[in-house]
Amino acid sequence: MQKLKKRWGIDSNFQIVIIFIVFAITGSSSVYIAKPFLVLIGIERTNFSDAFWGGFIYWTLRIAVIFPLYQILLVIYGWLFGQFKFFWNFEKKMLSRLGLAFLFK
Repeated sequence: MQKLKKRWGIDSNFQIVIIFIVFAITGSSSVYIAKPFLVLIGIERTNFSDAFWGGFIYWTLRIAVIFPLYQILLVIYGWLFGQFKFFWNFEKKMLSRLGLAFLFK
């Protein structure tokens, strides 16, 4: 636990618990919200072929929708739980590793 606190630059075990809760809520809610959004824009599993490539395309599109939704929700939930600074820095680091650092300049 000490290594994690040092790596993340946080002080208390309570902060770690809050951060884990935010990650859990964000992951669950981004997947939950993605389904009705996909239906709204007309992307449903039944619209794709039963073959392998149909499932592959569907899941690729689903993940492409969930990813940005997750990023947005992570910062929002982090703010709601009082950990905005941690999650904002976390987002900047993650997106810069994906080659999207230009978004923050």
